[in-house]
Amino acid sequence: MVKPIMRDIFFLNQPSEPATESDRKTGMDLLDTLKAHEEECVGMAANMIGVRKNIIAVHMGFMNVLMYNPKIIKKSGAYETEEGCLSLAGVRKCMRYQEIEVQYQDVNFKQQQQTYSGWIAQIIQHEIDHCRGILI
Repeated sequence: MVKPIMRDIFFLNQPSEPATESDRKTGMDLLDTLKAHEEECVGMAANMIGVRKNIIAVHMGFMNVLMYNPKIIKKSGAYETEEGCLSLAGVRKCMRYQEIEVQYQDVNFKQQQQTYSGWIAQIIQHEIDHCRGILI
């Protein structure tokens, strides 16, 4: 189900809680909402649809990927960039890393570990920051 986008800064600044298998519906709602906003958005965290759980959805070219409880375990190649956010007006400067290694649970709650670089890595970092209550 497509959900409205949360714009309440106080809510978005609160860290999210770990996701469990009982949060599958939230994961599906997040994918639906990302799909509905694909023209202006490449990633979303569950708090952007009003649920404080560690769940992100990332557009990876030809498909949207759901990650439960994502955690960056390695990062390299720091750089400064500017980003926008569907929950906020305008763009802001932020620090990102060119390459990251991420541990997460997939759509079936199976443990995964992947390395990402470039644009996809940047999106994942932005969404994990959302889960931590960090806004650009």
